[in-house]
Amino acid sequence: MSTEENAVQAQQAGSIKCNGCGANLTFEPGSSMLACQYCGAKNEIKQETTHVEEIDFEKFLSNNQPEESMHEVNTCNCVNCGASTTLKPNVSSDNCPFCDTPLIVKDATSTKLIKPKYLLPFKIERKQAASDYVKWLDGLWFAPNDLKQNAQRTMDKLSGVYLPFWTYDSNTSTDYTGERGTYYYVTESYTNKDGETETREVQRIAWSFASGNVNNNFDDVLVCASPSLPQKLATDLEPWDLEALNAFDERYLSGFKTESYRVDLKTGFETAKGIMKPQIESTCKSDIGGDLQRVSSLSTTYNEITFKHILLPVWISAYKYNEKVYHFMINARTGEVQGERPYSVAKIALAVLGGLAVIAGAIYVFGMMK
Repeated sequence: MSTEENAVQAQQAGSIKCNGCGANLTFEPGSSMLACQYCGAKNEIKQETTHVEEIDFEKFLSNNQPEESMHEVNTCNCVNCGASTTLKPNVSSDNCPFCDTPLIVKDATSTKLIKPKYLLPFKIERKQAASDYVKWLDGLWFAPNDLKQNAQRTMDKLSGVYLPFWTYDSNTSTDYTGERGTYYYVTESYTNKDGETETREVQRIAWSFASGNVNNNFDDVLVCASPSLPQKLATDLEPWDLEALNAFDERYLSGFKTESYRVDLKTGFETAKGIMKPQIESTCKSDIGGDLQRVSSLSTTYNEITFKHILLPVWISAYKYNEKVYHFMINARTGEVQGERPYSVAKIALAVLGGLAVIAGAIYVFGMMK
């Protein structure tokens, strides 16, 4: 039996075994290798050039999600934060990667979900991710003095997780109504401090009705399909190098956890509409012209909608400070760190008092100079 066949059999059994010592192989971030942590053996993941294909959104839904596009996975919901973790076969115990709560594996359910077609493999290793996080902590203003020490205790619990995302493409056509504002000037008389009458030019705005139609093309509007973390954190991790997407391969998941999507395809597109709206409004304002613009109504048609389901890699952990849990995430492609953090009330108060003291001093010096 070939090495590749051995790997496939091991993968189907729930893990990928080292041909040398039989230990589990894990994907090595920043490489195309599966590595053995015991004997050092490495197996290359051979990848052909990935041709990314988009799936027709309307056709996919009208076909009631074709069977070949689905797969069955074992998922376990965390009783604490609600995250839905995909369990590998034969797993008897695990912890939630989002809050470290032990998962009740016996309550896992088998669910049919849309298969991910592409992913970005981990590029940044755990040690580098931890270093990036410490630098981020060092740069926080008004952080409690013991925050860094407290947060660093969670470094050993830093989990590598593939988060589920949808991407959407769409051509949009928007009818709008609004108003165009044009500046004009009038001459106004006023009395100066010496009691003399003078004139000055005063700006006014003339508003007129405007309407029209604009078109926008959207490519790879990214929607996080996990509600397990604050959406702002996931959004702030962007940008992602989506041009480097690889075809989905289970071997990239070895050694990492995967969250199953809980925001379905249709709901995800509603979120995508909200992401598209500011750009559509901006295009409408450009079309209105003038000096100022008001948009009163928008009616948008979404055409040629396509999508893909992808997995993106993050390092994730959480720490508790003053009985409150704070999450943080690290983009495992770029090292971008985003997280929740506490503030030191004492430091903020001292900064405010210091600012007031500076202002008071400046006023005193200015007064003495008169």
